[in-house]
Amino acid sequence: MLLLMKVKMAMLAGALAAPVLATALTPAPSHDSDGTSRLTPAQFSYRAAGDFSRAGRPVEGPLRELSLPANLTIMKRQVTVGEYARCVDDGACPRLAERKDAQDVPVTGVNWHDASTYAAWMTRRTGVLHRLPTDEEWTFAAAEKARDEALPIADPADPAQAWIARYEAEASRERPQAISPQPGGTFGANSKGLDDVAGNVWEWTDTCFIRMSLDDGREQITNTNCGVRVVQGAHRAYMTDFIRDPKSGGCAAGVPPTNLGFRLVVVPSSSAVAGVVRNVSKLLRRT
Repeated sequence: MLLLMKVKMAMLAGALAAPVLATALTPAPSHDSDGTSRLTPAQFSYRAAGDFSRAGRPVEGPLRELSLPANLTIMKRQVTVGEYARCVDDGACPRLAERKDAQDVPVTGVNWHDASTYAAWMTRRTGVLHRLPTDEEWTFAAAEKARDEALPIADPADPAQAWIARYEAEASRERPQAISPQPGGTFGANSKGLDDVAGNVWEWTDTCFIRMSLDDGREQITNTNCGVRVVQGAHRAYMTDFIRDPKSGGCAAGVPPTNLGFRLVVVPSSSAVAGVVRNVSKLLRRT
């Protein structure tokens, strides 16, 4: 009887694990083994994203020293026109406005929903979780390309002057001459091996827009709006999740982003298998 129970448990474990192992071995439609960078956790400075106030006046977000809890595997480059087109051809992704961009340039004119749909499609096709990065993850991966969004020094009695100063600084800042999306690698690689970070394509993150009060030395979120997401590029901006053309809506510190695209975080298949093993172990302990 005990032997029969062990056999059944082994069969159950194999049945649960098999689908994950099978899909995990399915090659991605276009991202090869060299298409991602695996980043080891390390401490980094992060300026919190959102709208912050103290005593009813706008202030800069808290500057924090963070370290990611685990390795971060992220695409070296942005998802391309050709890659997104395969999702459209598969009937999973919405067709975008007609453009004549080459197949190897980053896909742009996508909103947060388009990017999330593509990530879900990649997850189904490969059996490996694909998702948009959080703003913290993007900042870590961007390394020296990430910008500190601190407000410029201004008269503390008139905080609005700091926002005006930031707008003027952004508006006068040298921007990429090329407006249309360029082939991967045009804007170079950063110190972590990612191409075109902070080039002329801003990238969707999965981080929701928040408002926070910093009164009395406490951080208190007063509003969370997941209909608006953080986008990252040459500067941080906030975009309504259905916006495809950044000039038609959104809130940036200065001029609006030029193009909206994305790159994805890839959660290694070993993490998925480990999750199945943990679930099976729990099931066996209850048997």
